[in-house]
Amino acid sequence: MNKKENEENIWEIIGFIKVSSSRYKTIKSLSGNDYKMPSEIAKETNLRPTQVSSALNDLKSKKLVICLNENAKKGRLYKTTKLGLKILEILK
Repeated sequence: MNKKENEENIWEIIGFIKVSSSRYKTIKSLSGNDYKMPSEIAKETNLRPTQVSSALNDLKSKKLVICLNENAKKGRLYKTTKLGLKILEILK
């Protein structure tokens, strides 16, 4: 992927995030090197848990966040990826 394609991809991702307040609030909540459970994100952002779960799935599909303990039924922890941190820098 050349630099121009990479830059276009980044702007596509930013548009994908900004079009949804749930995605935007969720990724902002995970800024820095924090890891959080969906319930913590919901409490911090005043979103419903279902909105946070949906946003996390969307962000995960774009490789912006990862689940640190995917096999856990409860207490899943999410963290931003390097790409997610790069996007957050632009969103600030």
